[in-house]
Amino acid sequence: MVIRADQGSAGASSCRMAAWPRRRAGIAAGVMRAARRPARRGVIAVAAVSCAALLAGLGAAAPAAAAAGTLISLSLTGAGSAGAAVTALLAPAVPGGPVPVTAYVASRAARTVTPINTATGKAGKAIRVGRFPYAIAITPDGKTAYVVNRASGTVTPINTTTGRAGKAIKVGDGPRAIAITPDGKTAYVVNYLSGTVTPISTATNKAGKAIRVGLGPGPFAIAITPDGKTVFVVDRFGGYVKPVSTATGKAGKRIRVGDTPVAIAITPDGKTAYVSDQATDTVTPISTATNTAGTAIPVGQGAAEPGAIAITPDGKTAYVCLYRSRMVIPISTATNTAGLPIKVGGGPDAIAITPDGKTAYVLDYYRNHVTPIRTATNTALPPITVAASHPTHIAITPDGKTAYVVSPGVSGTVTPIHTATNTALRAINVGSRPGAIAITP
Repeated sequence: MVIRADQGSAGASSCRMAAWPRRRAGIAAGVMRAARRPARRGVIAVAAVSCAALLAGLGAAAPAAAAAGTLISLSLTGAGSAGAAVTALLAPAVPGGPVPVTAYVASRAARTVTPINTATGKAGKAIRVGRFPYAIAITPDGKTAYVVNRASGTVTPINTTTGRAGKAIKVGDGPRAIAITPDGKTAYVVNYLSGTVTPISTATNKAGKAIRVGLGPGPFAIAITPDGKTVFVVDRFGGYVKPVSTATGKAGKRIRVGDTPVAIAITPDGKTAYVSDQATDTVTPISTATNTAGTAIPVGQGAAEPGAIAITPDGKTAYVCLYRSRMVIPISTATNTAGLPIKVGGGPDAIAITPDGKTAYVLDYYRNHVTPIRTATNTALPPITVAASHPTHIAITPDGKTAYVVSPGVSGTVTPIHTATNTALRAINVGSRPGAIAITP
């Protein structure tokens, strides 16, 4: 699974992490291209963030939080945040009563996060955050949402019970991804331009000393193992993954992968991390026990551009989006071999898997389509048309009944999809140029 820091709920991942030229003219040119890139080029989660890691920590904490009457929010790689909404949406739940399932959508142009009550389909009042909110993660107890503001170089903590933003926390330059340890004690923020990762104590909302993981700009995606012991940071320019010990805060030796790695996902058992190598058309498995890379898995030929990865809840299959090939490749995690490609629409850009593992939903960036894939047979079903073109983010409710698809146009819409019938429902208007989305458990 992958959280979009990309990455959302129920195994969502951004597929089109960043479609950069395969031949690079050096770091400086690469950074300039990044600065000019349209908003849609970013992630999950996230940047991709490990869904397995976040969900593992959330599982035990969610019932306790619900009993306490708090609003629980789950981010993907990349995501949303609690907003100052109507009383019914943000007030603590009545003891013994259900906690409302809420989707949070970050609007980059509006500098806000909008809550959506999934029971009513109504958007609540938006909450103001920093400039260009890019990713979000929620503590396992559901009490605090951390919103990464890429242009501000800050992280905004939001009290999910009151819907109020706290004082912004200064991190590095160009933060783009975030992940929280399963025990909820530390949030790790990837600073793309600084080449560092900044730890944040969730007890004090204070930033610790930045951890150097790159020689310069390049840290791109992050995932944390389900046991919370190791943070894996993908460096796009360097072509490696850097492990960081959460106990010592020290970075280990580089793990060499393919060229231009852009996404990472960790199996639910925490044994293997899979990294998409965009320029070499491979996926590299990494043993988390030894921090060593296995044999790269070929997934395409000639500019296929593997991007986001989502892993089924049973951990048996990893699905990888091939942006330029317009296909999705299933990989058996038991054998680390790729299966037959599954044809989808133009530019598969993100993917999410239902909690029961039966269906994967793939966003087609160049069309206003979402393609469902039946995981039992690895066959694509008829595409679903959503409200606006260029969908980039998707998240699925914990009960698996509804998928929410974000289209980042000026109008700013989120389209719910009824997963039982694969039909699109009425679009919900949110802030201008929405991006990341997260749904509470």
